[in-house]
Amino acid sequence: MSVPFYLFAAQQTQLGYIWKNATPESKIIIIFLFFFSMFAWSVMVSKSLQMRRAKQYNLYFDSEFRSQKNVLGIFDRRIQVEGCPMFTVYHDGCLELDSRLKLGEEEGRKKYLSLKGMEHIKRTLEGSVARESLKLESGIILLAIAVAGAPFLGLLGTVWGVMDTFAAVGQMGRADLQTMAPGVSAALVTTVAGLLVAIPSMFGYNWLVHTLRVRTVELDNFAQDLVSKMETEYLKDE
Repeated sequence: MSVPFYLFAAQQTQLGYIWKNATPESKIIIIFLFFFSMFAWSVMVSKSLQMRRAKQYNLYFDSEFRSQKNVLGIFDRRIQVEGCPMFTVYHDGCLELDSRLKLGEEEGRKKYLSLKGMEHIKRTLEGSVARESLKLESGIILLAIAVAGAPFLGLLGTVWGVMDTFAAVGQMGRADLQTMAPGVSAALVTTVAGLLVAIPSMFGYNWLVHTLRVRTVELDNFAQDLVSKMETEYLKDE
């Protein structure tokens, strides 16, 4: 147990030594990358929870929807499901269908819908799917920025620190290891900080993009099934 503790203490001492010898520019970049990392992790956690919640709600709603005999069955019960993309698509489509079937306040609904009216419903569903996909996608671009920008910020700090080190060596007139090592090690730590931000963000970004693609395909398939059911019930055969 004493060996790991010794290694941990030695590492802490090394990090403190590197931080002490880092230039003000490198410290600013490291602090900025630290907060950038916290922000990226918060995005990954929040979007992961959102995707998971959307998946669960979609499964529950799809099961309930397929058990209904009439396409407007859930809509007529005035059920509300917050945070379910599939329900939002269904509700938007049913609102458009209901508005085109209504004869009046107390006269009920028409039995059939025209082909033109069904085309309007299709466009409504397409717009609803696009909006829900954008809601799920919001914030993911910040991870792409972290993946692309963090290594360059780290490289900037490294190049800046090395440049200052060589400038100091030139002013001192001697280039030995004792003179250069502190500045170079402090400069390289900014690259490490940039990679520590970019690598988790890369994995999180790729996973979220894949999950978003799956959720979008699910919404597209559901919208097509919904249109097919509406056409079967309310579109008159020619």
